[in-house]
Amino acid sequence: MNATTASAGAYALPPRERMAPGARKLRDAYARVPGAPLYHREFGFYCLDRWKEQGMPADAPLAELFHYDPPGVHGLGGLGWCEAAFEPKFEEKVLEDRGDYELVQDFAGRSVLCFKGRRNGFMPEYVDHPVKDWRTWEENVRWRLDPATPSRYADLAERMTETRAAAVQGLMISQRLIGGYMYLRSLFGPTETLLAFYDQPDLVHDCMAAWFALADVVVARHQEHVTLDEIFLAEDICYNKGPLISPDMMREFLFPYYRELIARVRCRQLDPTRHLYIQIDTDGDARPVIPLYRELGMDVMSPFEVAAGCDVVAIGREYPDLAIFGGIDKRILARSKRDIDREVERILPVMRARGGYIPTCDHGVPEEVPYENYLHYRCRCVELGCE
Repeated sequence: MNATTASAGAYALPPRERMAPGARKLRDAYARVPGAPLYHREFGFYCLDRWKEQGMPADAPLAELFHYDPPGVHGLGGLGWCEAAFEPKFEEKVLEDRGDYELVQDFAGRSVLCFKGRRNGFMPEYVDHPVKDWRTWEENVRWRLDPATPSRYADLAERMTETRAAAVQGLMISQRLIGGYMYLRSLFGPTETLLAFYDQPDLVHDCMAAWFALADVVVARHQEHVTLDEIFLAEDICYNKGPLISPDMMREFLFPYYRELIARVRCRQLDPTRHLYIQIDTDGDARPVIPLYRELGMDVMSPFEVAAGCDVVAIGREYPDLAIFGGIDKRILARSKRDIDREVERILPVMRARGGYIPTCDHGVPEEVPYENYLHYRCRCVELGCE
């Protein structure tokens, strides 16, 4: 890749005919092109070991087995996802032996109760979190979010070379980062975060100021090399009955930091004409927060948990300018093929005609879904999503 080509990728999109096939299809989804062929991918998996027992070829690439499209996005990290982006991370160590279980300190500074010898693949019990007050915040945590820590950028040159190469192919450059609510929850804990909004609002604001300072500096370093197409926030601010905090709390404790970050990112873009998409990821019933995040310019939302009441067809009608990713009921994939047919025939033709939709499970595919059922589902997705 020569300097002229790399510069073109950083400053301007390549012509559509020179884009990678996956990039063209994915960009059509973001742009909500009516009738465009559906882009095929999956949210994630909790079922692969079980599927191998059921006959899934052990070494076959999932993209070939399930007819996923080639990559259309290149993700940038460095800013956390479900946990804060600590550097250095907390030491991982066993705090207490409890027979069949062990209490461990994880990399995010939480005390987590796990099965002995098994720390992944299940939901552990979160016993304690690192921030309780000003003292624990300043002594144990805040300094781990310093944007000037040199080790944060140790592999920056290599990562940016890969990113510019992706941009030359037209892949969407997506800056992923932990959202404010998910971040606070990883610091304080689910219940303690809710109390902190009332009992320690100044501390919450200081935590959010550190979130912003880190995100602003890291993203600025990335923007020296490439134009961003998306800011993608992992938020998880909803449960099955709606948002976990009120609109007023969202506007007070989260939105000022989001607005400032988004504004600064837009001002720094190497290609000032490029649209910057804003995507919010939250489980639970997201319907009440859609109009709130639209105040920030949200263009895309995912993954629309059906068990919490999210129906992507209805939401798509109510918000025709919102790109919608997800919304396939994982519970139905565990039923019969006839049930799967009814679901995809209800959703995919309507959403494809509308534009701006990517079918994925409304969370990771659980092991209750049989391998043969998922194969059938994917075949129907390809059938209904092609030209």
